[in-house]
Amino acid sequence: MARYVFITGGVVSSLGKGLASAALGALLQARGFSVRLRKLDPYLNVDPGTMSPFEHGEVFVTDDGAETDLDLGHYERFTGVAARNTDSVSSGRVYSSVLEKERRGDYLGKTIQVVPHVTNEIKDFLAVGDDEVDFMLCEIGGTVGDIEGLPFFEAIRQFAHGRPRGECIFMHLTLLPYLAASGELKTKPTQHSVKELQSIGIAPDVLVCRSEHPIPDREREKIALFCNVRKEAVVAAYDLKSIYEAPLAYREQGLDQAVLDAFGISPAPQPSMGKWRDVQDRTLNTDGEVKVAIVGKYIQLEDAYKSIKEALTHGGMANRVRVKVEWVDAEVFDSEDAAPYLEGYDAILVPGGFGERGTEGKIKAAQFARERKVPYLGICLGMQMAVIEAARNVAGLTAAGSEEFDHEAGKKRFEPVVYHLKEWVQGNAKVQRKTDDDKGGTMRLGAYDAVLTEGSKVAEIYGGTAIEERHRHRYEVDIKYRKQLEECGLQFSGMSPDGRLPEIVEWKDHPWFIGVQFHPELKSKPFLPHPLFADFVRAAVDNSRLV
Repeated sequence: MARYVFITGGVVSSLGKGLASAALGALLQARGFSVRLRKLDPYLNVDPGTMSPFEHGEVFVTDDGAETDLDLGHYERFTGVAARNTDSVSSGRVYSSVLEKERRGDYLGKTIQVVPHVTNEIKDFLAVGDDEVDFMLCEIGGTVGDIEGLPFFEAIRQFAHGRPRGECIFMHLTLLPYLAASGELKTKPTQHSVKELQSIGIAPDVLVCRSEHPIPDREREKIALFCNVRKEAVVAAYDLKSIYEAPLAYREQGLDQAVLDAFGISPAPQPSMGKWRDVQDRTLNTDGEVKVAIVGKYIQLEDAYKSIKEALTHGGMANRVRVKVEWVDAEVFDSEDAAPYLEGYDAILVPGGFGERGTEGKIKAAQFARERKVPYLGICLGMQMAVIEAARNVAGLTAAGSEEFDHEAGKKRFEPVVYHLKEWVQGNAKVQRKTDDDKGGTMRLGAYDAVLTEGSKVAEIYGGTAIEERHRHRYEVDIKYRKQLEECGLQFSGMSPDGRLPEIVEWKDHPWFIGVQFHPELKSKPFLPHPLFADFVRAAVDNSRLV
């Protein structure tokens, strides 16, 4: 059975619980242990799939088609362990399951309550797969004291109480603010956060204290005394130049040792950190810089494109260059010339998105990249906009557009080069959808196979003709325009195995212009950059040398 580490946070949100959890997972792996990471979110949405990126950042998608919190992206990038549907749960999902059981009569007429029915549902979720790994790391979203988080805190308290002693520990992240006026770190917020945690029956075994300044021994001893933890279990978390320094930084501060000591695992295998030293070296010691424009419409919140930004960083590591990402609002040049906004970049990336807002700017970005021979990577909607641009400006279909935009406007305005995907094959089953279906969980989600054309650029990049990538979309490029577009030079170089759904397009006479219907950024890792991003950054380096 797995040992459980429950990671909670206090004082303020965004302290870095997800990063600390991911780094701890990487450190335990470095010692030879197997791990799985999970996220428990208190919000009432069933999943983040219907949330605006401005609300919750990007939606991370798993191979088995779950729409999850972006922290699962951190978990995968740091551990290489593919997340599953069972690694993300929200209050909405828990309550939905409980109410379905109540409607079926599973509770035999009992009054349904938060305790025990909701907490039992959470505990059942926690126990899934606990015989598969050595350590299960479970992060609780929000902060201690949040009213919506109380069922989760009560559930993990009960879960730990019901397991044999020594199988569960609690790790709590807090803030140590620095007051410049007095020139000292203040420990009271941490003390109050721990007191709040203790009031609901949970005593932390390890404290991770986020601080901008070194923690003197005196303050560390004070925290240990008043929070009832060992001094060695008070771990400092300092600001870093790169998140990929976190495993080495936490190793230096003794986080993994504090966790192993809390479990009584002694002696423990020594960690092998060579992989992370190489990642740190490639991050901090670069041979140059390239500028990449991300042309999107959620640019006010960088977390909306979190995996893309990280995948570009990984591509930079593969080429030993720093990728300077600059955010360009697609709406700014919806009705203007794109050139003044896009000149000077070594490459252009147009990411996914939903709705018509900003799409004319994205189409102009694709046109600029095609005509100026600037490396271009279009992802999901970014591929669709590249196809519409080709249809309008090269193939003569001047009214080309997407059925999505007509649905949004409530009237027909475009020749639908991109249409609503009504059916597709998933495994051995046919999936069907209608335009008026519920929005949540109804897209083409998760990992699907694709077949690449022999001799194409993407086949060269991938080093083969069979790939599997993750999808999240409900609109698709219409195959009936394939011949017309290919005659103009836009090659459909990747297709679904049944040949019905376009997966990749590329311009044959362009140095590097590729659009993909899937989301390659979701599978990129610092120690294993995705081949598309690695080659895209290489093309940006080549282009920068031509300028």
